[in-house]
Amino acid sequence: MTEQRRALVTGILGQDGSYLAELLLDRGYTVFGFAREVEPSEMWRIAPISGRIEIIIGDLRDRTSVERAVTRARPHEIYNLAASASSTASWHNPSDVLDINCTGVASLLSPAVKQNPSVRFFQASSCQIFGEPATAPQNEETPMRPHTPYAVAKAAAHWMVDNLRRVNGAFACNGILYNHESPRRHPDFVSRRISLGVARIKLGMTKTLKLGNLEARRDWGYAPDYVKAMWAMLQQDDPRDYIIGSGTTHSVRDFVQAAFNHVGLDCNNHLSVDEDLWRPAEPVPFLADPGRAAQDLGWRPTVSFEEIVRLMVDADLERLRRSQDDEAGD
Repeated sequence: MTEQRRALVTGILGQDGSYLAELLLDRGYTVFGFAREVEPSEMWRIAPISGRIEIIIGDLRDRTSVERAVTRARPHEIYNLAASASSTASWHNPSDVLDINCTGVASLLSPAVKQNPSVRFFQASSCQIFGEPATAPQNEETPMRPHTPYAVAKAAAHWMVDNLRRVNGAFACNGILYNHESPRRHPDFVSRRISLGVARIKLGMTKTLKLGNLEARRDWGYAPDYVKAMWAMLQQDDPRDYIIGSGTTHSVRDFVQAAFNHVGLDCNNHLSVDEDLWRPAEPVPFLADPGRAAQDLGWRPTVSFEEIVRLMVDADLERLRRSQDDEAGD
């Protein structure tokens, strides 16, 4: 009888971790999650599957807790999705960002490979490692030029995984992820600020949406599509790094217009530009060339930009209406 596959997912309470856990369960895995703490406010993403997974409390900066998690899970596959995720905020506490996003990878990789040399390891890398890329689109050979502590830490972790693969023969892969969104996105990200703000305006809870640079462009995809690519990377015969992105860009203004159009409102009546939120547009945009993923993994995005916006706005409308109903019932 074939042994049931076991997976350890760090960052399981986040957007990607929750979708990946669902995918793995659907494929018959035993799933263990690794999280620093179980905050009730963060449990909603995994609420439907909470009885089917085991959460191990620990911290990537604490080697003892990492070793304990690896020993408990005995994973065939590890997906490292935990990170301090804000590139801008990384300037406020760069040492913590480096500890979590870089040193934490080494703390996880070392005991995992020691316990099981055949373990398969996925590292969530980021398009931010390219800094200000010289060309667009970017592919797996584009030079790294990280410009923030977040990007520096991600680049260092990327090279750590690469070295472990080349020197020690480990099955370790980097997924270089471009922006990917969903109704489970954290409200700190501009995509969710837009969908939540538009939903509030539609329900009469506020009148104005404040944003920064509306002309900044992003390669936006759908998070459930991206976790399928993560899984597919660890099912290959040989480990490789892959760019995971949609291959198209849209501006923040495009996102705003699509969201307001979906609820039948004119964005020009509700938009306010806040200089405190302003981030200048990159001279060369972050734009993925996912050709290798398409060729090797058979992976392609399945959800359009417009559909992503609609899904996010509808989900926030539903949440807010449910909250209003709950308050009215009290």
